[in-house]
Amino acid sequence: SRATFMSRSDVVIIGAGAVGLASAHYLRAQGRSVTVLERGEEVGAGSSLHNAGLAVPSHIVPLASPGLIAQGMKWMLNPESPFYIKPRLDADLFRWFLLFRKHATAAHVQRTAPLLRDLLLASVALYRKFAAMDDMRFEFQEQGLLMLYDTDKGRVAETALAARATALGLEARVLSNDEVNALDPALQSKAQGGVYFPQDTHLTPALFVHALAARLRRDGVSIVTGVRDLSYVVRNGRVAAVRTADGEYEATDVVMASGAWAPALMRPLGVKLLIQAGKGYSVTIPNPPRQLRMPLILNETKVAVTPMGNTLRLAGTLEFAGLDLTVNERRVRAIMRALPRYLADYDLSTVDISGAWAGLRPCTPDGLPYLGRSRAMPNVIVAAGHAMIGMSLAPITGQLVAELVAGATTSLDVRALAVERFG
Repeated sequence: SRATFMSRSDVVIIGAGAVGLASAHYLRAQGRSVTVLERGEEVGAGSSLHNAGLAVPSHIVPLASPGLIAQGMKWMLNPESPFYIKPRLDADLFRWFLLFRKHATAAHVQRTAPLLRDLLLASVALYRKFAAMDDMRFEFQEQGLLMLYDTDKGRVAETALAARATALGLEARVLSNDEVNALDPALQSKAQGGVYFPQDTHLTPALFVHALAARLRRDGVSIVTGVRDLSYVVRNGRVAAVRTADGEYEATDVVMASGAWAPALMRPLGVKLLIQAGKGYSVTIPNPPRQLRMPLILNETKVAVTPMGNTLRLAGTLEFAGLDLTVNERRVRAIMRALPRYLADYDLSTVDISGAWAGLRPCTPDGLPYLGRSRAMPNVIVAAGHAMIGMSLAPITGQLVAELVAGATTSLDVRALAVERFG
């Protein structure tokens, strides 16, 4: 029998990751009562605690971009590659892949890069405001980001990205390897060269999520973890309440911020969200051989390297295998081998990888998140599908969610992020 517990809030948010908590923050700032429901046993249990911790305006090219399909086909034959799609009979995956292929064009990148730039720059500005708050300590660092390459193909790709970024008004500097090492002598890079993006930033995601959750609780936001058996009470074409094993949570508006789990949670409401879970791994190295000043992206291996306090986090791979969180050790070892390829005397062979983490990034067919009210269920706002830039986009997504709840004209035009844009 179901519990009879009942609570009433202006807004119920499903998902206590960075996006859900940021949404709660900006909604609370409007004076609204907010309840956040989380299936995990702690906040940020999905992909928000152990990711690469990047907030980076340089990431203006959406996942759906030219060349990824062809490259992905080559990589699929390699069990240690950065990209993998597990072959399976799945109509949603097939439709997702067809739409992804349709969007992987230069014209799509040209169209979407300015929007991603505006979202990313706005988000970094909001992180700066969070970092200025006395109770928000999350090691926010404005050191820029370095994309290293060690092949001619990598040089061509990164130089083209630098040109695109510069054309969009972002700062990007193409550097020789000597100039790379002058930027941070701790690198001892042996790469061909790199591109430096000075406006990029990094942070320690678990510190951000935990500090924000603590702040929200002090501010009267109810955050409920370990939520089970989630369903809905629908009246007059709207969600009147979110039902769980412990009781019902009534609300005027519902925000769906549950990442890779959003499609399954929207389906009962008659909304088909095309999202595929892209599994990524990370390993956090305590007391690394040399601590770096700024994060790196290693072009050929697609590995992100982020200094966090006295640790170094390596993160990578994009593995489409459904809602599967098993850790493939071969892929983790491939991530560990990436850094010594680019940096001299950087031996990670003795690092224990038993604590490697896996998380699911929610990927849409066009590489843009879903952000807006659902036409089918107008009091449900979807904020999901951020792929690999969920941490980057969390603050601006939260602010836009609050604007959508208020019924205001949003500060950025989000029509391209419409929930039902794929029909």
